[in-house]
Amino acid sequence: MIDAIAARTGLTRKTAEEVVSTIFAAMTDALIRGDRIEIRGFGSFKTKHYPPYVGRNPKTAEPIEVAEKILPVFKVGRELRERVLKGR
Repeated sequence: MIDAIAARTGLTRKTAEEVVSTIFAAMTDALIRGDRIEIRGFGSFKTKHYPPYVGRNPKTAEPIEVAEKILPVFKVGRELRERVLKGR
């Protein structure tokens, strides 16, 4: 991604790397705050809360408590999905 941005914009590789790092840091901060991120034509990112539950150890079948989780999820946009399908 960094090389593609540098090649298409004429930026140095170092500057392109800073741009990409800044964008990813801003996206990470938004997800930490619980915000939804939409990139038109690409998709959206949001966080999903998973409550704690009792699972099973697959080797021993012993019950284990699984802690709650908040994980980022991505939903592909229609335009990207269609472009990928056409490219196959």
